Amino acid sequence: MSALSRMIYRFTFAPVVLLFALTLGLTSPAQSQTAAADAKCLICHSRADLFRLGPEGRRISLFVDTTVIRSSVHGKWSCTDCHSTVSAIPHQPGVPRVECTRCHFAGNRVGAPEGQLYDQYKESIHGVAALSGNVKAPFCQDCHGTHQIHHRTDPTSPIAKNSIAGTCGKCHIEETTAYRISIHGAALAQGIQDAPACSDCHGEHEIRARADPESKVNSENIPNTCSACHGEETLMGRYGVESVQVGTYEDSYHGIAVKFGQKQAANCASCHGVHDILPASDPRSRINVANIPETCGGCHQDANSNYARGRIHVDATKKDAGVIYYIASFFKYLTIGTLAVLILNILLDLRRKLSSKKHPK
Repeated sequence: MSALSRMIYRFTFAPVVLLFALTLGLTSPAQSQTAAADAKCLICHSRADLFRLGPEGRRISLFVDTTVIRSSVHGKWSCTDCHSTVSAIPHQPGVPRVECTRCHFAGNRVGAPEGQLYDQYKESIHGVAALSGNVKAPFCQDCHGTHQIHHRTDPTSPIAKNSIAGTCGKCHIEETTAYRISIHGAALAQGIQDAPACSDCHGEHEIRARADPESKVNSENIPNTCSACHGEETLMGRYGVESVQVGTYEDSYHGIAVKFGQKQAANCASCHGVHDILPASDPRSRINVANIPETCGGCHQDANSNYARGRIHVDATKKDAGVIYYIASFFKYLTIGTLAVLILNILLDLRRKLSSKKHPK
């Protein structure tokens, strides 16, 4: 077969054959129309060895598995519904990245999830980097997938709760490694869906740099981020974890200082860690008794073994606080008694003055 004959076959007869083969397994007119629209695209993109070179010479596969794409949330759409810049086959090289905002915008008529998600992304640390030309910054497809997009409740989705760490870990390797061995990562791996994944602390589309005042992991916002779980008595009680730490921190010197804008004051992460949070019983934990002097020494240069002797997150209103409870109770009743005597003295004095006015000497 000559080169010309092969070309004629490739772009004339082959699409008809492929379309016929595809439509045999389809059940609805809409799916048949989708297959018809995609037939020419699959002449090339059904080849498993098709690829292009990406940044830094990385091979990027251009193979399209129709089984995968038809089982995705976009399964009813044709190739050009997303790749709208392709108007002729064969198309020119350098097809631009798909713009998800073609469908995902408020008021769209195709039933795509709405909201201000893309606006949040544009203002996030990822969006700012990507729109400024950073080729390594993630776009929608890098997190949600390309042809294999599934709903986040689907275990196979890259944004399913158990998969988020792996998705983020494609770029954030060290952070993900630390998270996987942490108490949060280990709990999620055991199937505890209440345990936080990356997005629970950092956000989803609105991820911002830690220095940004609006970031969920900004030093001033970390207490609120952590208390979203650790302040919930019902949730914490389910796993035998106390929720008293939130209130005791807020009443502590550190908590009050943070509330008044002191950025150098210790927050939850300063003591417990960030991605590597471990229980106090773990020798690697920053709050293990053996490690407390070093942890406190991050701010207090004179920290020594005595720092580990005192109790932390003590609720002075409960008897299990020991001597602190009795001291706090003594001063509470002393204050109440003093105020009561003072008020009584004022009332008696007023009574005396009123009596002297009614019965002057």
